[in-house]
Amino acid sequence: MDLNNLNYSPSSSSSTPHPSTAAAAATPAADPMQSWWESVSKARARILSLSSLLHSDPTSSFSLSSLADSDRPALSLLSSFDAYTLLSSALSSSSSGSGSDPLCQWLYETYLSSDPHLRLIVLSFLPLLLGLYLSRIHSSDSVSTPSLAGFEAVLLAIYSSEVKSRAGKPVLIQIPDLAQPSLYHTPRNKQNSHGFDNSRPSVGVLSPPLEPQIAVKSTKRPVIVGVALDCYFKQISQMPSWSKVELCMYASAWAGQDCACKDKLDGDKEVEIQNGHGNEVNGGYFLEGRSLSNGHERNGHEIDDVVEEMEKLEIERNGTEVSESKGVRIPLPWEILQPLLRIMGHCLLGPLNSQDVKDAASRAVRRLYARGTHDLAPQAILATRSLIQLDKRAREVAKAAAAAAVNSSSNANTPSKAKKPEIFLVSK
Repeated sequence: MDLNNLNYSPSSSSSTPHPSTAAAAATPAADPMQSWWESVSKARARILSLSSLLHSDPTSSFSLSSLADSDRPALSLLSSFDAYTLLSSALSSSSSGSGSDPLCQWLYETYLSSDPHLRLIVLSFLPLLLGLYLSRIHSSDSVSTPSLAGFEAVLLAIYSSEVKSRAGKPVLIQIPDLAQPSLYHTPRNKQNSHGFDNSRPSVGVLSPPLEPQIAVKSTKRPVIVGVALDCYFKQISQMPSWSKVELCMYASAWAGQDCACKDKLDGDKEVEIQNGHGNEVNGGYFLEGRSLSNGHERNGHEIDDVVEEMEKLEIERNGTEVSESKGVRIPLPWEILQPLLRIMGHCLLGPLNSQDVKDAASRAVRRLYARGTHDLAPQAILATRSLIQLDKRAREVAKAAAAAAVNSSSNANTPSKAKKPEIFLVSK
């Protein structure tokens, strides 16, 4: 796999290692302390090189170079929200993503290192990188968009490492026999008349074998992006919460404009009409001065005015939500949607995720469900419906547990009255 034609040609990108390097890698490390110190030194060097590319705010007390002095510099950079904000603002500039972008070159060379903690840093910025790249590729003014070879080089580095790890083999899953009472029942081996074993579980192809790529072509872009998202999902338990929230926000924007379909599984929106007031229960707007009781229309023009006003309010409400979201609407083939939904499932149901992550994933899943219903995609509809139902049940359980905790605490704090002594009446 040769990536030298992508303007980045670090010495670490050579696919054929030096014989002495291969021999050193084959022999076990004699001193674990020495290997640890080499890892720390490499991480410190990468942080100092990044600090030379980014200029911190002079009014801020945060210094990127200070992270290099910690005992675990790579993990300190990964868990620093200030560092993430600083690099994100630099990557979000209009001139970023080109082949000569030094930040993209830093991400590219950092991911090619053998340190797994340094690779985690690059993966934590993958949501932002994908959001910027896909939004610029599919934006309406894509003709005037500058070269994005820097973003593509980072994606190809992630894709190439996954191609090497899979070694040309597909990713398979075993589908259990649904005819059995449960997943824990192991049927006896029974052969049919042709001598084949009918008790073997069927095997499904989760991902076909990957082909090496030296450029991001339009026909191969969904596969490359999907593999990058799959690599992010494999390490999602170590990703910071702000990285997950950013991916959920971009997923909401990728699904497209908000519509009422996303709330279909949460209960239909009903308009209550009483005493001349129209109030949408969950819609966010309120209409007064209209008499629409029992279906009797006082004036046909008045009814049209009400409908027109409701449509205007709905458009304004949707426009506000879209303007606050990131990215643009993009095509969502199954190669991208499948790993994206696995990430959304972790963000929804992960027990260690913060409430911000769960709320952002909940909004994203509902928008993806609306997108699937509009595109008539059965796989997307079934997957998103399942995630929405699981999210609803998890929130109901959490709400019930919180109510039970409040009741138990209130009962414990309530002072109990002293019982009066019992008096028995005895007849003489």
